Amino acid sequence: MKFVRHPRVIARTTSVRAYAYFRTKRHQTTAVFDLFFRKNPFDGEYTIFAGLSEIIAFMDSYKFTEEHIAFLKEQMPAAGEDFFDYLRNLDCSQVKVHAFQEGSVVFPRQPLLRIEGPIGICQLLETTLLCIVNYASLVATNAARMRMAVGPSKTLLEFGLRRAQGPNGGVSATRYAYVGGFEGTSNALAGMMFGMKVGGTHAHSFVQSFSSLADLPTRTIEAADGSGRQVDIVEVALKYRQEL
Repeated sequence: MKFVRHPRVIARTTSVRAYAYFRTKRHQTTAVFDLFFRKNPFDGEYTIFAGLSEIIAFMDSYKFTEEHIAFLKEQMPAAGEDFFDYLRNLDCSQVKVHAFQEGSVVFPRQPLLRIEGPIGICQLLETTLLCIVNYASLVATNAARMRMAVGPSKTLLEFGLRRAQGPNGGVSATRYAYVGGFEGTSNALAGMMFGMKVGGTHAHSFVQSFSSLADLPTRTIEAADGSGRQVDIVEVALKYRQEL
């Protein structure tokens, strides 16, 4: 499944991306994100949409704790205290959710969810929403196919726990990938729990939130070598783009 910026609106998920929006003063810009998938699972002809109830529960209780803030400060030493104050006060009260009814039959490229609100919080929600809907819809679709195959008169019992991806799937997968030899993860929670290196990529939606280089409030960042010197990141990016 994919989480994409709606083409009508100016405007993946880590606090670093949220920081980029914050520093460019775009974190309160209204954006609309669509969650959709490209192909039905199991080479089928339909998908059962599931996970909406979990999403609503997650958004109702969304909050950064002081433990989260402390960890992020270690990961983002250059971020100012104003950014962490922004995170402390963040919730989903300004976010609107439009969705199919849970259990609906859905098809590729239909927006299963449409999330509308300030781009900073919407970007932070992305990974969890994808995780919830992907897994829930996959299992629900598999179950529906089995029901269709055996008909309404048979009793079906689910026996999947022994082979499931751990009691806390995403975190379990991250942990054991690390045990197997990976250096780091994009899963910030697992990074905090297990002391793993956290890293990732920038978001397509961040790029799309700018119309041109003229929208940049600043072109410089501090060099990664700790010297304190300022680097023109636009000049560097254009140089590497030309080489590529």
